[in-house]
Amino acid sequence: MSLVLGSLLVAGHGYLGSPALAGEVLPGPIPARVERVIDGDTIEVKARIWIGQEVRVLVRLDGIDTPELRGKCEDEKVRARAARDHLSSIPGTEVALTGVYEGKFAGRVVARVGHAEMGDLATSLLAADLARPYEGGKRQPWCDAQTALR
Repeated sequence: MSLVLGSLLVAGHGYLGSPALAGEVLPGPIPARVERVIDGDTIEVKARIWIGQEVRVLVRLDGIDTPELRGKCEDEKVRARAARDHLSSIPGTEVALTGVYEGKFAGRVVARVGHAEMGDLATSLLAADLARPYEGGKRQPWCDAQTALR
């Protein structure tokens, strides 16, 4: 449990951590309450790491990419709002984080997020055609070259 506590404290405070923590995956489940939806693939949660102890942390949904709210074309922005709105019912609800690991940006972790009504959030977004699979590396553009110039 001290590993869970330490890793979540590190993630929650935006510290990249020591080399000993690099590459570790916390299998979970880690109970959490959704505080807010940032965009289609990022939420903010309060994760319960111990009795009476919670850590606020940004969680990127593992395995997907959604359009950006500040996208390069109007179509991307519209799709980004639709992806965010798909998750609009979850603030204030309980989720379970599994497969948690450090994201490439400080202060954010990557995890599978299970919800009682929606199931796996990434799978729900994929099924609604609001996301595409993403396994790391360079992300594909949401706009074609012509619409990105507008």
